[in-house]
Amino acid sequence: MIYKGVEFTVMPTAEPDIWEWRFQIGDTIKTGKTQTRLAPLAVRRVQSKIDAALRAAKPPAGEQQD
Repeated sequence: MIYKGVEFTVMPTAEPDIWEWRFQIGDTIKTGKTQTRLAPLAVRRVQSKIDAALRAAKPPAGEQQD
């Protein structure tokens, strides 16, 4: 799946209600697990993590990158 230009995956694990996720921004790969019964909720949680990672990757307003 792609969200805001970031490709990510969400897959069920052998454990019930546990989903494993992965995405990459630049050279940084983020992975983890989330607990929920619903696949759409697992996807939404990963999208929230992508939003946070994109915010963290941006320089604060007013600062210039060299």
